[in-house]
Amino acid sequence: MSTRANSSRERILSTAEAMILERGFAGTTIEDIINQAAITKGGFFYHFDGKRELARALVERYIDLDQKVFDELNERADTLSEDPLQATLLFLNLFTEMVAGMTEIHPGCIIAAFTYETQQFDDQIRSRMEQAMLEWRAMIAERLQAIAAKYPPRTEVNMDALADMFSSSLEGGIILARIYGNNQALIDQVQAYRTHLRLVFGDVR
Repeated sequence: MSTRANSSRERILSTAEAMILERGFAGTTIEDIINQAAITKGGFFYHFDGKRELARALVERYIDLDQKVFDELNERADTLSEDPLQATLLFLNLFTEMVAGMTEIHPGCIIAAFTYETQQFDDQIRSRMEQAMLEWRAMIAERLQAIAAKYPPRTEVNMDALADMFSSSLEGGIILARIYGNNQALIDQVQAYRTHLRLVFGDVR
């Protein structure tokens, strides 16, 4: 695919994501996307057969972008500390620093948005969203298991639930940031999760 074609496909995806996060999937038409992205109908259907294929592409794009961010932050955190707890706390700090550097309110999460309209999507899309959440759970759970091996939890804890708390803190923080019009709400939620980990694993310095 040519660079120009790649550029137009990305413009469609970026435009569609922004509109869907504001209006919802059902409330965003192909015509709306075409007009906002300043492309022809033929240009749209060159890349996507319809809204369902567009939805699948949006989910994959969002997952890929998020994973790249997580991979980069994990790598940076691990280079800063060999201690599993400190590296995880650094990972969370690095994430909040990234959010603090954003010039606009966090636009939202396409996966979270789609969960409110699951009837609009086929089993393949729903399954891919579930898979992504399980992958993020596994990413954090791996860190938590390493921490627990060195710092036994001070109370009984379900590691999968504690790992899922990372995602719920992020998604809840995004919702609060959009409601309050301030990314600090997202930062505070991630920092609250960070504090929770410190208390669970006994690091109260």
